[in-house]
Amino acid sequence: MEFFRIKRDIPFMKHAIVLNAISFITFLLAVFFLVTRGLHLSIEFTGGTLVEVKYPQAAQVAKTRDAVEALGFGEVQVQLFGSASDVLIRVANKAGASKAAAQTSKGTATVSDSAAPAAGAAGQSDTVLKVFDGVCQAEGGQVQSSTVVTQQGETLQKLLCKTADGKEPVSLQRSEFVGPSVGAELVSNGLIALGMTVLGIMIYLAFRFEWKFAVAGIIANLHDVIIILGFFAFFQWEFSLAVLAAVLAVLGYSVNESVVIFDRIRESFRKFRKMTSREVIDHAITSTISRTIITHGSTEVMVLSMLIFGGPTLFYFALALTIGILFGIYSSVFVAAAIAMWLGVKREDLVKASKKEEDPNDPHSGAVV
Repeated sequence: MEFFRIKRDIPFMKHAIVLNAISFITFLLAVFFLVTRGLHLSIEFTGGTLVEVKYPQAAQVAKTRDAVEALGFGEVQVQLFGSASDVLIRVANKAGASKAAAQTSKGTATVSDSAAPAAGAAGQSDTVLKVFDGVCQAEGGQVQSSTVVTQQGETLQKLLCKTADGKEPVSLQRSEFVGPSVGAELVSNGLIALGMTVLGIMIYLAFRFEWKFAVAGIIANLHDVIIILGFFAFFQWEFSLAVLAAVLAVLGYSVNESVVIFDRIRESFRKFRKMTSREVIDHAITSTISRTIITHGSTEVMVLSMLIFGGPTLFYFALALTIGILFGIYSSVFVAAAIAMWLGVKREDLVKASKKEEDPNDPHSGAVV
């Protein structure tokens, strides 16, 4: 399906040097910010405590943040979560935090329905109690606790915030804890996933097309990933597991656009035998512009919907996808295609010579004996 068709090929490769120079400078800046500023890792990677509270009316986030910061936990994150009355509080692990909590939580310990562990994860329950008590006092209430036993026989401490007149100005919805060892494991697993994805893409492109396209495609993909990470490092946006998932999704999305262009280049080499490699690449890119606008335009509409209306949970995920899609289009056209051209891709690399084809340089070609 095409909205339009461009009859005259656009000379994209004529400007390849300038555009790739700009791309290279952007890439170096991204690396610089990654090295000097680093990523602002979420508690999934660094370890910490997450507390979700709910207000009966629209929450005053600034008031909640002041109450939590006054507790002296250091860096905390307070943001709306899902609705105007739900607030998510993230408290990072402090140096020398309770080892008992880290050892007890062999992953992510989740507690719901206004409950916190009564025993076991001592460091976790203490942090949750202090955070909820600070938020409760800011609303003029006092924390009350009662011990309950679940159907599984687990003993939990139920926390409630009550005012003098019996009202509940804020309620504890859930709490989670991520140990520092689990965060380190997630970092290593994320790097392994990224490396395996890159390796798989290179193998796929090398088998489907040619090694020159594999090199060009993977350079373009890494270009997209590093620039996304550079944005997150420069603005110190939170880098979470959701953002990592978005980065991996961008890798697949970007290589898909590269494959479409590479496939059209191969078709053009078969169809236009007298064109030079540069002319073939320009024709391939020009002929796929309509498809690119339809595909990426519809995808970007959905991603922007998540970015605007998805709330805090999906915000950075959608932001990473937005950056990745825009730079993915750019890299597929101006980085991958240009590198393939500079590596010397030609018709013989992609189209096997047929015995029936006549060699124009052979003086006896077409002779009948």
